Parts: sequence; C-alpha cells; structure tokens
Amino acid sequence: MIDVERTIISQYANSPTLVQLIQNMNEYIDPRANIEAFFNFVWNVDTAVGFGLDIWGRIVGVSRLLQIPGADPIVGFDNASFPDDWFPMSQGRFALENEVTTAYELPDDAYRVLILTKALANIVSTTSPALNQLLKNMFPGRGRAYVRDLGNMAMQFVFNFQLTTVEYAILTQSGALPHPAGVFYSVIVVRSGLFGFQGQGSTVRPFNFGVFNSRPQ
Repeated sequence: MIDVERTIISQYANSPTLVQLIQNMNEYIDPRANIEAFFNFVWNVDTAVGFGLDIWGRIVGVSRLLQIPGADPIVGFDNASFPDDWFPMSQGRFALENEVTTAYELPDDAYRVLILTKALANIVSTTSPALNQLLKNMFPGRGRAYVRDLGNMAMQFVFNFQLTTVEYAILTQSGALPHPAGVFYSVIVVRSGLFGFQGQGSTVRPFNFGVFNSRPQ
C-alpha cells in the first residue's frame, strides 16, 4: 500500500474528512491481497488449485480429463502392447469395437504431478538416464521403473509394480511420456506371481503371465 500522505496537497492536508476519505479509498483499492491470491492459486504451480492448474495444463499441453476403460477384464495376449488389465481365456471377455469408457477428472494433487512431469517431458532429452529420472519423479517410492532400448526403433517403459487403471491411462493417453522421434514405445507392467496350474492356489499364473520358480543356488 502506497503512502497516500505524500499525495495530498498542502491545502487539504489538515482536513480530517478529506484525509480520512483518501486513506479509506487507498485501503479499499489495495491490490496486495488480490496479487497474493493470484500468485498462490494460479501463478505458483506448487500451490495452484482448480482453474489455476487448468491454466498450467493448457500451457504444458496436458488435460485433466482421461478416458478410463470399463472395469470388466478383457481377453488379451502377451505382446509388446500388453496392458495391465488383460486376462487369459476363461477369465475375461472380448473387447467391443466401441469400448465403453468413463471420463475421469484428475484431482488437483494428481494433476499437479502430471503437469510437472509433462513440463519436464517438454524440455528433457530423450536419453535413458533422463527418462529414468522422469519415471522416478512420477512414482516416488513405488518401486523400480525404467526404460529399455529394444533396438529397431522401439523402446519400453517397464514398471515392476502394479499400476492403477487411472495411472495406466495417464501413461498411455496423456502424452507425458516423451520418446525419441520415430521410436515406437510401449508400457509394460511386470506382474508378480509364479507360473502354476489350477489347484495350486489362487496366486499362481498361467503361461505368459507368471515366471518359473528358481531354486536357490
């Protein structure tokens, strides 16, 4: 707030009514509260909320809305584009041509992480160390996540921990995962569980879904 006393000319300086009116007006139009609110709710991405984060999302190029597939398990095969929620025969259904999806709006905290990740993706070099650091920032303390160079212009983002349906949608739809130009990439979730047959318990997996148990050497 400025010192209004310096703006009052001498002939009015001793008028209590005029001085009080000027001081009141100065207090009413004091912009400091609005500037502070704008900084906290919009300008500072670490504290921005609501429409402030929506503005940052448009700046870095990432949407708050994601299309989440239906929750029913879908039959699929083990391949480079194997999603986290595909199941073997007799455990899932066939996908429809126009699969029903649900629009999911990310909450502020999740959206903030996505915005910061996309901002880093916009400027980061697409080297393995840089991409590994990006994955570490996205999923702190969750487990191992890294990239694999498959050769022949292909790469994988590998996750050694379970991803939620929303997280998988973020990784595959948001564009937050950078990759070199012209290089195909896929998202792989390494499932836990050992290979086994029906009757050995509910934790065993069928072919291509589990690993063989190795004896200690």
